[in-house]
Amino acid sequence: MEAIVVKHPLLAHALTVLRDRDTGTADFRLHAGIASQIMLVEATRDLRLSPKAIVTPLTETEGMALDERVVLVPVLRAGLAMLMAIQDMLLDAAVGFVGLERDEKTAVAREYYQKLPAVHDADRVLVLDPMLATGGSLDDTVAILRDRGCRRISLICIVSAPEGMQRIQERYPDIQVYTASMDESLNEQKFIVPGLGDFGDRYFGT
Repeated sequence: MEAIVVKHPLLAHALTVLRDRDTGTADFRLHAGIASQIMLVEATRDLRLSPKAIVTPLTETEGMALDERVVLVPVLRAGLAMLMAIQDMLLDAAVGFVGLERDEKTAVAREYYQKLPAVHDADRVLVLDPMLATGGSLDDTVAILRDRGCRRISLICIVSAPEGMQRIQERYPDIQVYTASMDESLNEQKFIVPGLGDFGDRYFGT
C-alpha cells in the first residue's frame, strides 16, 4: 500500500511549530498532541460502526457507536507522546508497549521491553511512533505484533524518511502508513532531514 500523507491546515501549522528549533517544551508538547489527534482521525476513517438506539432529552432516536476493538501500541519512549493525546479520543482502547532503543553509532534498535494485551484477528492495531527514520524500530514492532497474531495493523508517524518508508512497504506491503510529512532523506547519522531533531528529547525535556 502507498503511504498516506495527511493534509490539514492545523496539521501543517503544528508540524511547523514542532520543526522549529526555538520551540520550547510546552509548545512542543501542545502541538505534538494536536498533530497526533489529527493523524488519528485520518487513520480511523474506516472504523466499523453499528446502530445504537438512544434517548435524547427530547425524544428517542438512533445514533452510531464504534463496533470494533482498537489496540494502541506506542513504541517507547517517543510513542508515549502520541499515546497521551490519542487516549483522550479513544478512552476504551487497549494499550500495549514495545520498548526499542536506537544505538546512536549503528542506528540499530535494541528491544528492552514488551507488554502487550491479548489481541484478536479482528482487532484494529494502531502503532504509534512519531519518527519513521530507518524503519528498524517499526519493522521490529510489526514483527512482534505479527507473532502475537495481529493482522489489522496501521502505523501512525508524524515525520517519515523515504528510506524507512521503503523498508516498511517492502517488508509489509499490506500495512498502511499514515504520516504528516515525507521528508527529504536521512543524514549520515541516520537522522531525518529536515526533520525536527530527537522527538523524545524535545517532548520530555531531556
